[in-house]
Amino acid sequence: MDLGLAGKVALVTAASKGLGRASAQALVDEGASVAINSRDPERLQATAAELGAEVLALPADLTEPDAPRRLVEATVERFGALHVVVGNAGGPPKGRALEVDDDTLLGAIEANLLTSIRLVRAAVPHMREAGWGRICLIASSSVKQPIPDLATSNTARAGLWGWAKTAAQDLIGDGITLNLACPGLHATDRVKELDFRGRLGDPADFGRVVAFLCSQHAGFLSGVALQVDGASTLGLL
Repeated sequence: MDLGLAGKVALVTAASKGLGRASAQALVDEGASVAINSRDPERLQATAAELGAEVLALPADLTEPDAPRRLVEATVERFGALHVVVGNAGGPPKGRALEVDDDTLLGAIEANLLTSIRLVRAAVPHMREAGWGRICLIASSSVKQPIPDLATSNTARAGLWGWAKTAAQDLIGDGITLNLACPGLHATDRVKELDFRGRLGDPADFGRVVAFLCSQHAGFLSGVALQVDGASTLGLL
């Protein structure tokens, strides 16, 4: 299926490896012009070279409040527009709800909530100018079923879901969709390091789900938190 992304411009954050990289690869495969970001300049440049000669590498720490705006502006300066944003960020450290301190919780909110909100705010004016936009924020299956020892992640990502659900209503009239992709465990470097022995998803498959959420065909699909977790989430909602 042609997803209608040829000629579109996309920005993917935390994309030097893992699910962010897989999402960027899927968008490149669909013919989009893609900018990618991460904090590690060397790894980012290597990933950009692997994805394609025209992929733009933009090293930055997204937790710096002005970084999302600078990434958006650099993407528009290079490609002339911005139609697709895939917001991604690494997960915070483990901790149960009554064990985490304020600094750890605030760090998770900064990395897994505020960075995405700032990124969307910076991108939306360019999408409105284009009359077309797709925003996909990579969250976690914990949005639907909290994970006991990831209390900070549960808190930040649930907050992001509440914000995204309301923001989606403000954007749909402008032809802009806003959804969450909520992965379970996939065969990324981080999960492999944990020596997890259960069933793992293929990051490439996850990337193609993200590409569909960002496609021409998904124009009436907005305000959704889509689980990509191999049926591991048990909740009905």
